[in-house]
Amino acid sequence: MSGSKSSSPAGAAWRDEPLTLTVHSLPSPDAAMVRDAAATRAGRIKMLLLLLVAASPVIASYFTYYVIRPEARRNYGELIEPQRPLPDLVGVDPQGRAVPLPALKGQWLFISVADSACDAQCERHLYLQRQLRESLGKDKDRMDWVWLRTGSRDFPERLRPALAAATVLWVEEAELARWLQPASGQRLADHLYVVDPLGHWMMRFPAEADPSRMRRDLERLMRASSAWDRPGRP
Repeated sequence: MSGSKSSSPAGAAWRDEPLTLTVHSLPSPDAAMVRDAAATRAGRIKMLLLLLVAASPVIASYFTYYVIRPEARRNYGELIEPQRPLPDLVGVDPQGRAVPLPALKGQWLFISVADSACDAQCERHLYLQRQLRESLGKDKDRMDWVWLRTGSRDFPERLRPALAAATVLWVEEAELARWLQPASGQRLADHLYVVDPLGHWMMRFPAEADPSRMRRDLERLMRASSAWDRPGRP
C-alpha cells in the first residue's frame, strides 16, 4: 500500500475568484419628468376629444343653420349676432312666485312682450304663439310659449283660460330692454322673439310678421336641433 495521498478532484476544481457586482443604472430624473409630461398631455388630448365628440351634434346643427344654411339664407326672422344669454332677471308668475329668467333654459322659447292690459296686438301675438307652437306637431313639446308682461303687476284674469299652457311672467320693462331690443323705429311689443335651449336670444321676427313664414323658420330650427335637443328641461 502506498503512503502517498492523491489530490482531491474537488480541490482541483476550486479556484479563488474575485467577487463581482452588477450595478444597474437608475432612471434619469429628467427622463421621468418627460414621460410624466407626455402622459399628462395625452390625458388632456383624450379629454378634449371626448368633449368634442359630446358637443359635436350641437356644433353640427348650428354650423348647418348659421353657416351652410341649405335654404340659401331664406330665414324670415332676423338672426341676432352675437347672441345674448338670458339675463339674471327675476320675473313673477301669476301665483306671485319669483322665477329667475335663466330657469327657463333647456327649452326653445317663443316670446312676446306686452303691457299687462294686453291690447289687440298683444292678443294677436298670444294667439299666434299658441297656434304656431301647435303647428310643430310632435316637436311642440320642445318649445315653450312665453309672455313677458310689463306695466301693472295685476294679472289680466280675462286671459287666464287662454294662457293655461303658456309661461307668463311679469318683469320690469326697463330691465328687459337691456336684453331684448326691437328693430329701429319699433317697440319691444312689436316683435316675437326666439331663444334657444342654451338660453341665447337668437332670432327676432319682424313687426306684423307673416305667420306662414314664421312657421317655416320654427320648423327649420326644430330640424336643425333635433340631434341634440330633447323635450323637457334637463
